[in-house]
Amino acid sequence: MKALYLLLNIGSFSIPFLYSFHPKMDFKKHWKALLTSTTLVAIIFIIWDYIFTLNGVWGFNSDYFLGPKFFNMPFEEVLFFFCIPYSSIFIHHALLYFLPSCQLKRGLTKGITLSLIVMAIMLMIIYYSRAYSFVAYMFLTLTLGIAWFKGLPLLDRFYISFLIILVPFFIVNGILTGSFILEPVVWYNNQENMNIRLFTIPVEDITYAFSMIFMNLMIMNKLENKL
Repeated sequence: MKALYLLLNIGSFSIPFLYSFHPKMDFKKHWKALLTSTTLVAIIFIIWDYIFTLNGVWGFNSDYFLGPKFFNMPFEEVLFFFCIPYSSIFIHHALLYFLPSCQLKRGLTKGITLSLIVMAIMLMIIYYSRAYSFVAYMFLTLTLGIAWFKGLPLLDRFYISFLIILVPFFIVNGILTGSFILEPVVWYNNQENMNIRLFTIPVEDITYAFSMIFMNLMIMNKLENKL
C-alpha cells in the first residue's frame, strides 16, 4: 500500500488538528511557537536521519511510500517530524487543560531524571559501537541535562503525559516497524542497536521519541515566555 506512511502521518495529525479549534482549550494559539520549535528540532533530526539512512543504520521500504524523496529519504519521513510532535504536544496540553493538577512532585521528577541520565550514560558506554543506541542515549542525556537546569517544571508534567503519548506511539510506530503488515515501513540494522524490541519496535525508539518531543516542548515554552 503505497500511501500507508502518508496515511499514518495524516491520521496522527488530523484529530489533534481538528480539536485545536476547541473554543476553551484553544490550542491554535500555540501554533506560532510550535511551528518554530518543530522546524528547529526537525532540522536536527532530519540531519540525524539522513546520516543514518546513508550509512545503513535504518532504511525505508519503497512499497509503503509514494515516491518523492528528500535527501534520499521519503517525503513522508520529513512529514513525520512535524505531524508526530504536533499531535504529541497537543496531548500534553490537553492533559494540562483537563487535569491541571496532574503532575509529579519535584523530588520525584529529579529522582527519575537523574536515574534516566545515569542509565543513558551507562548504555552509551556499553553500546558505544552501535550507532543508533549510542546517539539515541546521547541525545537523551543532553535533553535531560538541559532540562535539569531549564525545564524541571515541564518534566513534572511531561513524564505523565509521555505515558499517554506512548499509547498512539505504539500503534503508529508499531505499524511502521512491521506490526500488522507483511514487511516494515522502516527497517533497522540490528548491528547498530541493542536488538531489543517491544513487539516490533526497537527500544531506542522510545528514547528517540522522548528526546524529540521534549526538545519541541522546551523550545516552544521558551518562545512563548518571550512572546
